[in-house]
Amino acid sequence: MIRALILTLALASLAAPKEPVDYVDPNIGGISHLLVPALPNVQYPHGIARLAPVTPTGVKDRYLADQVFGFRAGASILMPFTGPVPADPARYASLYDHDQETATPYYYSAWLEDTGIQVEYTVTHSVAYYRFTYPENTTPAVLFRGVTAPQFTLQPPNAIQGAEDTPYRDSRLYFHAEFSRPYATSGQKPNAVWAAGFDTRALEIKIGFSYISPEQARRNIAREIPDWDFARVKAEARAVWNRELGKIEISGGTEQQRTIFYTGLYRSVGRPTNLVEGDRYYSGADKQVHPAEGRGFYAVNNPWGSFRSMYPLQLLLDPQRQVDVVRTYIRIYQQSGWMQPYIRQTMIGQHQTAIVTDVWAKGYRDFDLAKAYEGLRKNRMESTLIPWRRGPATSIDRAYQEHGFVPALAPGEQETIPTVDSYERRQAVAVTLEAAYDDWCMAQLARALGKDADLALFSRRALNYRKLFDPQTGFMRPKTADGRWIEPFDPTWSGGQGGRAYYAEMNAWIYTWHVPHDVPGLIGLFGGPGPFTARLDQLFREQYAGNRKQGGTKYAFLAQFPDQTGLIGQYAHGNEPNLHIPYLYNYAGEPWMTQRKVRQILQTQYAAAPLGYAGDEDDGDLGSWYVLSAMGFYPVSPGRPVYDIGSPLFDEVRLHMSGGKVFTLRANHVSTANKYIQSATLNGRPLNAPWFDHQTLAEGGTLVLEMGPRPNREWGKGSANSVQALGQLDSRAPGIGQKRNR
Repeated sequence: MIRALILTLALASLAAPKEPVDYVDPNIGGISHLLVPALPNVQYPHGIARLAPVTPTGVKDRYLADQVFGFRAGASILMPFTGPVPADPARYASLYDHDQETATPYYYSAWLEDTGIQVEYTVTHSVAYYRFTYPENTTPAVLFRGVTAPQFTLQPPNAIQGAEDTPYRDSRLYFHAEFSRPYATSGQKPNAVWAAGFDTRALEIKIGFSYISPEQARRNIAREIPDWDFARVKAEARAVWNRELGKIEISGGTEQQRTIFYTGLYRSVGRPTNLVEGDRYYSGADKQVHPAEGRGFYAVNNPWGSFRSMYPLQLLLDPQRQVDVVRTYIRIYQQSGWMQPYIRQTMIGQHQTAIVTDVWAKGYRDFDLAKAYEGLRKNRMESTLIPWRRGPATSIDRAYQEHGFVPALAPGEQETIPTVDSYERRQAVAVTLEAAYDDWCMAQLARALGKDADLALFSRRALNYRKLFDPQTGFMRPKTADGRWIEPFDPTWSGGQGGRAYYAEMNAWIYTWHVPHDVPGLIGLFGGPGPFTARLDQLFREQYAGNRKQGGTKYAFLAQFPDQTGLIGQYAHGNEPNLHIPYLYNYAGEPWMTQRKVRQILQTQYAAAPLGYAGDEDDGDLGSWYVLSAMGFYPVSPGRPVYDIGSPLFDEVRLHMSGGKVFTLRANHVSTANKYIQSATLNGRPLNAPWFDHQTLAEGGTLVLEMGPRPNREWGKGSANSVQALGQLDSRAPGIGQKRNR
């Protein structure tokens, strides 16, 4: 008995250490706080093939579902079954148990209780690889069913092809499915097709996806998985993820913190999708197929949230990919006449401006800046700012250009602009503030290109935020077209559902801080660092009182502001416009408060559990914030190549940069209690400011933070204005590891 115990302990000690991918738990976020849960996607980083279980329509929280309707096959759904064909394919489902489920970034398995079928799948960039193991003495069969305008074609003896509109109906997604064994029977019903009678218990299916054609989907299979070797494909997918996640090495921290960290990193690199298939890609911008240029053409979404955390983190991991994202925007402009999101306009702002500016500012310049600027300028001068809309400028946009703010409607005043959505409304304050930030980004690019007139124009417009700051209340407030403050006004409750009359899913408590490009200027509006930090403190303490007629309770508040979850006072970590706010104390001479708040958020708003995100994870935004902040720094203003220092979680972080450079952040004596920075050195020299520039990071080096349990209120106090001088865009500055502008 003792020998067996000793042997068991010895074998345990020899167990291989966890690799980064082993920490990832795709089920984190599988239950939402109020709105949309995260999916346990199996995919390559930025891959076309993105696989996840499909649960009943009425159960949005996937991890609470006890039935599964099938598994993603592009835009269609694939489901194995036994016995007769389901009478209603659209409703066919099986019980399944999450305790018998394996979810990783590269492999998934589940057991279907009603049929006894074991489901497994893995993936390459454009191809799904399924393996279904059926019980003995059953008739193996598979069902494909469509959702949006499906079309299926049986190709006996061992293939099926199909096509279906994508959710936004901007394109068709084709598939070609090949079976490891021929099927004996097959059939079709409206929106469904099936194949049955396979002479095997272990059926494998390779499904190639393509936005070009079903034949291209077949070629994608031949290129990416030419044989039938499930184990090899699974191992290769695992290796791909380990290489990607291994770009950041961490030491220390708890098991839960490492799990949240690498899961956040996995989420961050899921999007945008690289649409290149071999040597071609389909562009929704002009509905044409084009030859590939460079490494990728991306399905860039509207970066309202992702410009803040996700894209800056991706730039650290793979700056050349971010250059390719910028090139994608340029190609979309050349193909469509507008430098816009690939799919559709969502939310507000034109923050592709921020993405381009951030890449250029950080020294990665192998793209045509003049052409990018041309497209971005057309956006700023000729297209509409109306939320969730594309199209030419309207009177709302002319008002912004002439008067510096988007006019709001008084309570009860009827909308006169037909393109304003009756639900999304004008979001007048939020649109103005986010437009001012985009204009600041434009000013940086104009400076780099030597466009002095544009530099003056956009620099002036970057200060438009000042026109909506009310010194009497200390909030950013809506104004009517003739410049009068909207009355009545309540910073907690005004704006209707989601605050959308004036704000974007949030309220005045949040959007008052949306001046990432000029925090010293915002401090000045408050009357100095003292009043500024006092209002920041109040933000994190304020509850829901406001207008008692509207309830003054948490449930009443969340009924009106369902996106404003993850509440600490009125700070709401569950939505992106908040993410820079904890770092603003750095600019008012109180970095210790940034350290305190960042740690509070890291510890309370994330968990290694299905209810692990404070709000909508939004394809990587909340996870990216965690990764950056847990490392110890964050980009408050993308477009300025500066990182604000917070409070790291780990003893050491090693960030592997392009060109073989390594940036190390070491936090001596860090712990739950030791969250305050006592002193710091950067490359051996004392650092007394709570920030550092991107070039220092990109060239490699070491930042050492001495941590302790009590705040050092003198460290990093410095002048808030000193950050303004860091990394200003200059066309004469050399790039970092990239070619100069062509």
